[in-house]
Amino acid sequence: MSVERGKRIVVTGATGNVGTSVVRALSESGEVSSVVGLARRVPAWSPDKTEWVRVDVSSDEGRLAEIFSGADAVVHLAWRMQPTRDQVATWRTNVLGSVSVFQAVTEANVPVLVYASSVGAYAPGPKDRAVDETWPTHGWPTAAYCREKAYVERVLDGFEQSNPGVRVIRMRPAFMFKREAASEQRRIFGGHYLPGPLARPHLLPFVPDVPGLRFQALHTDDAARAIRIALTSEARGAFNLAAEPPLDAEVLGELFHARAVRLPATAARSGLSAAWALRLAAVPPQLFDAVVRIPLMDCTRARVELGWVPEHTATEALKEMLRGVREGSGMDTPPLVGHKAS
Repeated sequence: MSVERGKRIVVTGATGNVGTSVVRALSESGEVSSVVGLARRVPAWSPDKTEWVRVDVSSDEGRLAEIFSGADAVVHLAWRMQPTRDQVATWRTNVLGSVSVFQAVTEANVPVLVYASSVGAYAPGPKDRAVDETWPTHGWPTAAYCREKAYVERVLDGFEQSNPGVRVIRMRPAFMFKREAASEQRRIFGGHYLPGPLARPHLLPFVPDVPGLRFQALHTDDAARAIRIALTSEARGAFNLAAEPPLDAEVLGELFHARAVRLPATAARSGLSAAWALRLAAVPPQLFDAVVRIPLMDCTRARVELGWVPEHTATEALKEMLRGVREGSGMDTPPLVGHKAS
């Protein structure tokens, strides 16, 4: 079942990096009459056709079915990366919160569900060729982010078997960047100790060339456009989303005007482990382990079935985010509030 003109769409996690782009894309679509944005903290930002509901998917599960009632689709984006040192907290939101959302979709008889999965759900794979959506989604077991994304994929497998009448769409995007999310991503991945000037070209002495450190990226607005297209079509199933080119030491060296210096993975990981132990790093070394193992994704299915082609290259998306870090860019939503880089 496709979402027809004039329908109501509920978006969880509506004030974050992806959520703000999805809400904007839907509010500007003539095929959508209203958007209900769910967030733990209601923002001042208020796009057309959008109403806000304060709700926490990890603790307000009893309210979700009532909120979803009458919706033509639910787009589930709510996710927490922090606190990375409290995996019970992230599990409560990311896994148990997702279970609550899926159950509420069933109770409210919502006909369409879009879930934002991730490249992080994929099992280790190749870096010299791209894999399609049939690649196993077992994640990297020691990284909480990947483990939780993979677990939710299994929950969704069961949901689809029990709810064959629901059209389920799984988006598996690469790392997503945009200027307005720069301050949030600096806080999540860099913490308070990441100097803002490091985001400026010419100031990095070198770029580490670590074996396996080759990954894909995507502008968040391009991911939102894919979700909008999928909602207003008959599409179902999983879709990889990424832009060209893959980012590696050579591409990053050109971006930062720095030379690539070969660095063994063990040395890089040891440095990250030490920084994590000293609380100088915001993300654990297990996430590095995952990044050097996740495969490159083939996005043919999204291009053929959705007619989706990214409007930004991967380097353009990353450049925009880095510019946002330098400028302390943000949006008038609690997760994306700007913070002037030091």
